[in-house]
Amino acid sequence: MDYIVFDLEWNQSPEGKKGSDKKLPFEIIEIGAVKMNSEREVTGNFHQIIRPEVYNWIHDNIHEVIHMDYKDLLDGVPFSQAAGEFLEWCGTDYIFCTWGNQDLTEFQRNLKYYDMLRLLPGPVRYYDVQKLFSWFHEQRKLRRSLEYAVETFGIPKDKCFHRAGEDAEYTAQIFRKLDKEEILPYFSVDVYQNPQKRKDEIHISYPAYDKYISREFEDKEKIMKDREVASTRCPRCHLPAKRKIRWFVNNSKSYESVSLCQEHGFVKGKIRVRKTDGGRYYAVKTLKNVGEEKAEEIRRKRDSLRKKRKMKISEEKI
Repeated sequence: MDYIVFDLEWNQSPEGKKGSDKKLPFEIIEIGAVKMNSEREVTGNFHQIIRPEVYNWIHDNIHEVIHMDYKDLLDGVPFSQAAGEFLEWCGTDYIFCTWGNQDLTEFQRNLKYYDMLRLLPGPVRYYDVQKLFSWFHEQRKLRRSLEYAVETFGIPKDKCFHRAGEDAEYTAQIFRKLDKEEILPYFSVDVYQNPQKRKDEIHISYPAYDKYISREFEDKEKIMKDREVASTRCPRCHLPAKRKIRWFVNNSKSYESVSLCQEHGFVKGKIRVRKTDGGRYYAVKTLKNVGEEKAEEIRRKRDSLRKKRKMKISEEKI
């Protein structure tokens, strides 16, 4: 299997929201990629400038970052041609690698706009190199810039940043330096193309936690009433865990819970409800084994939120 490390640059409406096409808020204007074999050796490169068809002028903020203007794009090819050539170049046995989680989503959104999404069936699995760098090199959740990671690894900064080809090459070098045995189990799943039926829902067991991605729901309120969404199982033995703290909404508007597996202890649950481009909803649930101290911390958080809500209700009545 090959690794396709790719990066995109895109433009948006120079007029702001009033001139933006809701179906294509970000129009891709450059694709850069590096192909690596199973040993993470570079075997090829891809680069293409794309002539815009939706936004005919470069947004000022975009211009400041990528140092390109509309004249630089006039010799580019249409997106449909560039995307088709890129996916053909990728081959048939590959997995994408990106710096962050946005490029793959925007690539699919552009494919959909040009009625080409069939060329990349989803949900799409990939490696988020930015996340992996944070987890395994810095042991934190903070997202770092590509330049920061390049400097951290002592990679020569002999190319500019914020151009698709160069950023793809930098990302490939960082990906090569990460411990292969550590990172490979932790692939990500892009859910721009969500599961549509219960049988297609996604269940993933990572070494440190379990992840579940639901099908789409028309009504947001129905999500937490779904038995599979609300269920809690131990990530180690995968048997049902008894709920100790029911699902509650935390400050970030996601849901949390604590359950107990008799053999492996407490299980922290977290559910994020997300909205699709089509106005429907789906849930992303993670289940992770935690210690008694973390379980008690979640309990205190729930009690504090309950107290604040009661005080707010009392104040409104007065």
